[in-house]
Amino acid sequence: MPTHNSSMNPSQVNFNSPRKFGTTLKSKCKETFFPDDPFRQFKNEKPLGKAKKTLQYFVPIFEWLPQYNLKMFRFDLLAGITITTLAIPQGISYAKLAEIPPIIGLYSSFVPALVYAILGSSKHVAVGTVAACSLLIADTIGSKVSSKDDPTLYLHLVFTAAFITGVFQAALGFLRLGILVDFLSHSTITGFMGGTAIIICLQQLKGLLGVSHFTTKTDVVSVLHAVFKNRNEWKWETAVVGMAFLVFLLFTRYLSQRKPKLFWVSAMAPMVVVVLGCLLAYFTRDRKYSIQTVGNLHKGLNPISIKYLNFDAEYLPSTLKAGIITGVIALAEGIAIGRSFAIMNNEQVDGNKEMVAFGFMNIVGSCFSCYLTTGPFSKTAVNYNSGCKTAASNLVMAIGMMLTLLFLAPLFSYTPLVALSAIIMSAMLGLIKYEEAYHLFKVDKFDFCICLAAFFGVAFISMDMGLMISVGLALLRALLYVARPAACKLGKLPDSTLYRDTEQYAEASGPPGILAIQLGSPIYYANGNYIRERILRWIRNDEGNGKAVKHVLLDLTGVTSIDTTGIETLAEVLRMLEVKHIKMKIVNPRLEVLEKMMKSKFVDKIGKESIFLCMEDAVEASYDFSVTTEKQGFEEQRSGVA
Repeated sequence: MPTHNSSMNPSQVNFNSPRKFGTTLKSKCKETFFPDDPFRQFKNEKPLGKAKKTLQYFVPIFEWLPQYNLKMFRFDLLAGITITTLAIPQGISYAKLAEIPPIIGLYSSFVPALVYAILGSSKHVAVGTVAACSLLIADTIGSKVSSKDDPTLYLHLVFTAAFITGVFQAALGFLRLGILVDFLSHSTITGFMGGTAIIICLQQLKGLLGVSHFTTKTDVVSVLHAVFKNRNEWKWETAVVGMAFLVFLLFTRYLSQRKPKLFWVSAMAPMVVVVLGCLLAYFTRDRKYSIQTVGNLHKGLNPISIKYLNFDAEYLPSTLKAGIITGVIALAEGIAIGRSFAIMNNEQVDGNKEMVAFGFMNIVGSCFSCYLTTGPFSKTAVNYNSGCKTAASNLVMAIGMMLTLLFLAPLFSYTPLVALSAIIMSAMLGLIKYEEAYHLFKVDKFDFCICLAAFFGVAFISMDMGLMISVGLALLRALLYVARPAACKLGKLPDSTLYRDTEQYAEASGPPGILAIQLGSPIYYANGNYIRERILRWIRNDEGNGKAVKHVLLDLTGVTSIDTTGIETLAEVLRMLEVKHIKMKIVNPRLEVLEKMMKSKFVDKIGKESIFLCMEDAVEASYDFSVTTEKQGFEEQRSGVA
């Protein structure tokens, strides 16, 4: 039973005048768009110092370049050379997935890397093309224009999609709208990447088996049908070479995972496969069983392509769809990867800066014959393990790609398609996260369902549909949280002043006649009816168990905001309880909630004396009120008898 406390002072609750609309709006916008408050650090600087700090904030190269030294350059040089050897085979391979000329893949590791070295805020991200977006581009744009029937128009639309991606990403960064990327949950990305990996691996059976005729569809059924329909085109020689390359790549990855110090073995393996494949193709070029190669790769740096950007109304819907969807996926992957490696070094990566960097990377790249680029996991992991210290490793990679384009490109003309298929399959097998899916199953079944929706949607319908289904389920779950907010009945733990959920702590119990309830989410129009019915149901349950309810205490500590419907809900509950002669009290309303209660006159209805800072004060006040009421009733009854 609570101890009587006559000195309790409910007026300790801050009932100051509500803030003006402009003040609250400014506070909300600042927290939404500038949570890191970047300009506070410039406040006390002189004009020149303020300009310098501002430049360093928006152009990160000026932040790390003044402290750059030879020791750091040695690490960045090694990392840059290592990721260059990975970028060449990956660039050619993923260009093949996007159904564009292989040289475009090499171009895409040159110009974007230069831009990111200047604007990128992550020390570890190594930029380049990615398999999932490459296939999604081919699927989306290929549905409108065939890469075989009209390769020139198709390529121009790919450049246009990259430009749209860049504008979209940069706009999100400038408007500080990185929260939009958060709608791609971890479970969605896990399922999407797994489903994409499956269909990409199956598509590589075309190169692995030497099949010439193949489907343009990406779903599993269509791909398998195309593989087995053309069994007469299978070439055992190509299959043997491809399997040998694939086993070699998987073995090097296994070795690097078992012994992390040998990470360079896995990083160099794709280049070794390409070199061996080129030699094999060269020496068998005039034989009966010659191997298909990528074809001629011209020497020279990126040609200007800005004049080829195509915004024709006929093709704009396809390029917009490809640009925005791949832009969101590329941002989610690139930012998540950058943050993951930053956390390992106890560092932070600004997501909005990364959006701006990726955006300009794709805008500039699209004007110089590049398609979509981001921060792929494999290349970033190699960059990190190589000991990179700054974004200068991307600068080294850009120089390496420049030298390759100027002098070595023709040598890679003999790269066998089967070698590229093996490289792609090896990379994709690493994207199927069985352990992660099992972890989701153990921890949260709904998250597991979201993951499966993305996986099966991508694998059996299409990539964009799988993504939309999964995001739709995730949003549905968020809406369920809003419509059915968490609420619990509170009880006091023995020998303490703590009030906790009675379902979680069976020993917790409330004082007689007092029902304490905690609401744990914003009160909106979508959940007002539920909250009202839930409170009344608790009262009915207690009364049905023979417990008289005289006071209802609502703990609003977890209610971060409330709208007019929510205020009206509390007013309705107050009126219903008054009819039942039950007193209602409010505990610890947050600033925004209390301000709206004051503006709506709800505080006047319930009375300032019924609003408390903590549950203990509210319980003591309820107990004092009950004791006083009982005494008054007893005296009235005695005087009536007299």
